[in-house]
Amino acid sequence: MNKYSKIGLSALCGSLASILAANAGTLDVTGNAEATWTSLGGQQTGNPIGMKTNLSFTGNGELDGGQTFSVLVANGDKNAYSSANITLNTNSSGTFKLSSAEGGAGIGGYDDNMPRAWEEVWDTAISTNANFQKGVSSTTNVSWTSPKIIGTTIQVAYAPDNDGSSSTDKNVSGAKSDAFGAGWDLVIDSATANGGINLFVGGSRTELAKSNHQLKDLTGDHEEAVVGLQFKLGPIALGAQVSGERLRSQQRDAVEYYGNSSWGVAFNVNDDLSVSYSEARHLQTKQKGADNNGGGETEQYTPKSWMRGDSIQVAYTISGVGLKYAHTEYDNTAFTYHKQIPRESSVVAISLAF
Repeated sequence: MNKYSKIGLSALCGSLASILAANAGTLDVTGNAEATWTSLGGQQTGNPIGMKTNLSFTGNGELDGGQTFSVLVANGDKNAYSSANITLNTNSSGTFKLSSAEGGAGIGGYDDNMPRAWEEVWDTAISTNANFQKGVSSTTNVSWTSPKIIGTTIQVAYAPDNDGSSSTDKNVSGAKSDAFGAGWDLVIDSATANGGINLFVGGSRTELAKSNHQLKDLTGDHEEAVVGLQFKLGPIALGAQVSGERLRSQQRDAVEYYGNSSWGVAFNVNDDLSVSYSEARHLQTKQKGADNNGGGETEQYTPKSWMRGDSIQVAYTISGVGLKYAHTEYDNTAFTYHKQIPRESSVVAISLAF
């Protein structure tokens, strides 16, 4: 009896040791809170006080041979699930990642990477309905990023059905979208050794479903692309980028093309203070008419609808406290063609990081 007890206890201890070794790692929690005062010119402001809180959980561990893995779960405002990544960093074969809900893989991480002191031009309290090229990043996807060679990485991201869904474990998205099939993103990101010059080029292609021939152009796929260039000269950073999207819609008055361009310049006065000026321009083209039988040529496009915005920003940070200000003006918001409705906002923010 004692002999069997010792054998059982030894086996149990061995199992526990294996479990503990497999679960060795760390879990870190970071977050921030932000309070804002917003003024909207030409619109009803109401209560100008706003706030948000964010939490991120990051787990790290190491496998045999020195390879590492990590898990990131980001919660947005009011503890709402935002995104998650599971990453494996190999010694020589690059990085493999499973991303869910805007996880940053593919061209979605390059929608607007221009220098700025605080936020993008279009993210300073003015509703614009601007459309940005996201590729497969809005859908649960798998990606691979190559090791860096002469400052250059290649990233490939894939979603079996690029329908904008994020399924939980043991679930599928089902018929969430009948319009799209598999999607692929390819991004090349190159930077000099000192980071002074950064060039990125990316493209995305998503198969269109063949079932609804009355609404879709069967001669091609949904296509997106982005290209940008940044320079850093001491305390000055400047850059510009353009992106485009072809939806291939055949519905009358449906959007066929989206385009975006942006540029910015930021000046770091010192380690704590930075100022910036940036502009963004957005284009939209709709179908004037269509062949509802799906076999003929579409009619000419309507004139382009556009909107343009610019923003002056200042950010001052000391320890974990940030003071930020943005003044933004937008023309022709929401692509209101021939109505050129101007919008203006001023936002003051205090952020706390922990």
